[in-house]
Amino acid sequence: MERKNEYDDEIGSVGEESLALNNECSSEKRSDEINFDFEDDNEDTRSELKFDKACESEEESEKRILIEEKLSNKTTALQTWQNLAISRYGLVADDLRCQVWPLLLGVDPSQDEKIPSLEELSSHCEYQQVVLDVNRSLKRFPPGIPYKQRLALQDQLTVLILRVIMKYPDLRYYQGYHDVAITFLLVAGEAVSFRIMEKLSTEHLKECMEPTMEKTSYKLNYIYALLSKVDPDLHNFMESAAVGTMFALPWYLTWFGHSLNQYRDVVRLYDYFLASPPLMPLYVAASLVVHRRKEVFAEGCDMASIHCLLSQIPDDLDFEEILERASAYYKRFPPEKLEDIVKKRVRKELEQRQRDEQIMKNRLNRNKSLWVRINRNVPKWLLFNCRGRYGLLFATATVLLGYIYYIKVSEEKFSFMSMFNT
Repeated sequence: MERKNEYDDEIGSVGEESLALNNECSSEKRSDEINFDFEDDNEDTRSELKFDKACESEEESEKRILIEEKLSNKTTALQTWQNLAISRYGLVADDLRCQVWPLLLGVDPSQDEKIPSLEELSSHCEYQQVVLDVNRSLKRFPPGIPYKQRLALQDQLTVLILRVIMKYPDLRYYQGYHDVAITFLLVAGEAVSFRIMEKLSTEHLKECMEPTMEKTSYKLNYIYALLSKVDPDLHNFMESAAVGTMFALPWYLTWFGHSLNQYRDVVRLYDYFLASPPLMPLYVAASLVVHRRKEVFAEGCDMASIHCLLSQIPDDLDFEEILERASAYYKRFPPEKLEDIVKKRVRKELEQRQRDEQIMKNRLNRNKSLWVRINRNVPKWLLFNCRGRYGLLFATATVLLGYIYYIKVSEEKFSFMSMFNT
């Protein structure tokens, strides 16, 4: 498969919000050239980045107290942080996340590196694509954010992405990577988000950043392998409808950041994924599909309808229930137990694709042979007089009628000879 520079096209085909984003971008146009002013933009950009700051529930407040107690203890074990991040309510709020996320990944936010110069950044081969994607990511910024601060954040996001791919030349930027990076930038700021993205890009997201989508496409098949175990009826229904796996591509590439409208849902999922094995987003994807099984069946066995339904995630889903189910799935069916099913499915898809290609090739050969036969029997005077549009239409109609007559006469002749032989 091709590189993920076709990411937006693939998502756009299932009703993504690119048109709305383009309209937003057109209202406040800016140049594709970014302005790096490292000395003037040292303010803490997290101060105004709360989307819908809701009051914490009693349970969330209790968990906050517990997390703060653990933060005061420098010997708190990694397993404790993982349990807190995975369990209900996750890490509660961003002021706690920016402290705990580095602990979950084992990165040292105090370590910093020299930021490449503007000349070095802008000369990178992915520079223009990164700037283009960042400028189209308005829905990921807090509504009502001051224009100047939004521009500063967009510049920081561009620098963050380019710093990672410049430091690791073997990694390839993909469209959707900016959706992951912006989440960490909004929560943790520039220095910490760089360390987090560096860690994730060389581990969790490494296969997504390869030159081709081959491994990424392969991994998406775990969704169907898992469905075959936990909900065979739903699995068979989606297979019969030939839904495929592309609806889940943005989920996997962006950790659902591109597909969710609620900021609180995005950061809650990031709590969960940072504390989980790398393939956990696929288990959450399967759990989400199961959660919406009634809606899937209601669409009927129609690929386009189901694809469109799954591509749009409602805002009112109970993600705590979805995550609990995903954890149970992973415990019962870890990746190694699904590998044989995945290999079988991929092999079956490859064989079907080869058969389809051969059928198409045979049709093309037959059509080519038919045209050669017709062309040989068309009088030269007819071809000579077919220069105009109407002449060409007349010639085409004449050839078709002649061919139909030829077939009819041949059939009658064959019928007569068969009767005679009998």
